[in-house]
Amino acid sequence: MGDAFGEGYPGDGELPVHEVRLPPYHLDAIAVTNAQFATFVKATGYVTDAERYGSSAVFHLLLEAPAADVLGRVAATPWWLDVRHADWRRPGGADSTIGGKQNHPVVHVSWHDAQAYCTWAGKRLPTEAEWEFGARGGLQGARYAWGDDLATGGRWMCNIWQGDFPHRNTEDDGFLGTAPVKRYRPNGHGLWNMAGNVWEWCRDWFSADYYATSPREAPTGPEHGEAKVMRGGSYLCHHSYCNRYRVAARSQNTPESSAGNIGFRCAND
Repeated sequence: MGDAFGEGYPGDGELPVHEVRLPPYHLDAIAVTNAQFATFVKATGYVTDAERYGSSAVFHLLLEAPAADVLGRVAATPWWLDVRHADWRRPGGADSTIGGKQNHPVVHVSWHDAQAYCTWAGKRLPTEAEWEFGARGGLQGARYAWGDDLATGGRWMCNIWQGDFPHRNTEDDGFLGTAPVKRYRPNGHGLWNMAGNVWEWCRDWFSADYYATSPREAPTGPEHGEAKVMRGGSYLCHHSYCNRYRVAARSQNTPESSAGNIGFRCAND
């Protein structure tokens, strides 16, 4: 595990590179889709954190809501809008829908929401180590889930940002927002979209210092923390801003947080 190229952000704690042993496990080939999450909600009546709080984070170019629904924006990242009524059914706000996107990854789901779905499905979230091993697809120390080069034969291998972030996306990869969960090519383990598209929640608490003390056998992260690990990057990642579509890259968010670029996939023993 870890960044063999020295390209990670120091605060993300991608070093030191270290060896980990894992028992056999299952990892779903795709992220949970809108259709799958809708089945869960229909069966259980579950209400997501975004729905309970009444708003969620929407990227400014994907806003589909009246201006009055924009409750604010973060000064450090003004491209993120806090939008009233944004949730998994309405990813861009009140005027949006998931119609025609049943096979896209569900978004605006918090870590708590992902946990609830996994419990209902008889599964669990992957540990960070399980996620990285799966993402590597059998390759040793590669930069990406498919090798060391971002594009292969002139073909985009994942859904990330092209152009001038955050104002102009040329959409060379075909998408401004989410892509279908089986877009591009699967990696060597048959896993789709382990880079870009949406961030994926992991089971572990986040610590930038964890790799220095991580156990070799089946690490599960620190016992406590304030944020949970997210992996894989999203459609907003770009080398100039968020170079976290690399397979070793890590990020974090608080368990109740949601946004239009956060989803998850399930694992099991």
